Amino acid sequence: MDGAQIEITLSKSLSEIGAADWDACACPEATEGTRPHDPFTTYRFLLALEQSGSVGPGTGWQPRYLTARLNGEVIACAPLYVKSHSQGEYVFDHNWAHAYEAAGGRYYPKLQIAVPFTPVTGRRLLTRPGHETTGQSALIQGAVQIAADNGLSSLHLTFCSTAEAEAGRQMGLLHRTGQQFHWLNNGYEDFDAFLASLSSRKRKNIRKERARAQSFGGEIVSLTGDAIRPDNWDAMWRFYQDTGARKWGTPYLTRAAFDRLHETMRDDILLIFAMRNGTPIAGAMNFIGRKTLFGRYWGCTEDHPCLHFELCYYQAMDWALANGLSRVEAGAQGEHKLARGYLPVETHSLHWIADQGFAQAVEEYLGAERRAVSEEIEVLTAWGPFRRDTQEDHE
Repeated sequence: MDGAQIEITLSKSLSEIGAADWDACACPEATEGTRPHDPFTTYRFLLALEQSGSVGPGTGWQPRYLTARLNGEVIACAPLYVKSHSQGEYVFDHNWAHAYEAAGGRYYPKLQIAVPFTPVTGRRLLTRPGHETTGQSALIQGAVQIAADNGLSSLHLTFCSTAEAEAGRQMGLLHRTGQQFHWLNNGYEDFDAFLASLSSRKRKNIRKERARAQSFGGEIVSLTGDAIRPDNWDAMWRFYQDTGARKWGTPYLTRAAFDRLHETMRDDILLIFAMRNGTPIAGAMNFIGRKTLFGRYWGCTEDHPCLHFELCYYQAMDWALANGLSRVEAGAQGEHKLARGYLPVETHSLHWIADQGFAQAVEEYLGAERRAVSEEIEVLTAWGPFRRDTQEDHE
């Protein structure tokens, strides 16, 4: 195919691209009202971030959505941002920035292909079916050229798919790995069937945790779609602010983002609340994909033993089992998830650094890091909570 036919453009707003063209690349499987595999790259999710002011002026995330057109048709697109810091990425390059600037360079601004504030693996080089190879190549080459032409230090593509990681590596990008903990539904009929696959000690511990959590003096409710009321977002906002202030200093999402998500994505959202006397005292927010439940935010106004585990992990597993989902992804980090049935999985990111000497030093570091990550995943998997006769089913 003639590469000269492909036109690369940047857009400051998704409205310049349009929902039909974007979603034809981001979620072509979501037709006739069916769910997308990944709700986070959809037009409506990214637009909610933009229209709510969660990204844009003053946030350090300036949208420059990337599109590749072939004979006028959008065949590929990517959520590209100009970053003035490294917050909200969950693939940490702060040490790279410090070293780069200590050597006299200017690390920021940089380019980032990512879903802001969302450490969830998925496609980042979004292509129409049939244009995968051409579209991925055009987006990567286009983003690198834009960074080079503008004298930027680097380009980063985070939480990409395994296939994208391999494609980017073959194109000369630096490959980085990390790990998360995911729960897999190994054909369990219900939660008791999952418990039966665990070692006796882990099974007893989870039962004790659930009993302690559910003795907080109220009830636990799960809400999705039209069952979610606007005032439920007031409670979720309080929880989100509390957790965000403790973890990040300043919450990434604005209050308006929750209103936008309610308007356009409430069918894709599951809220799990611990209620007492009709008032939520703790809550967890999840997004629903076609096969996966994605845990995103948690918070509380009262501390109760094990309530975090119950709302974020066990209730999510219950809901996934009841609704035929195959996995639960409960966010970044957290080796404490291992004892609760969440096993380590590898995550991927790609990086381009303009300075060749610095890039070589980073490449050597990443080689050692990949080996360390692989070894840790192997060790943690072996130490998983499953009975030895079922362990190999989860490896």
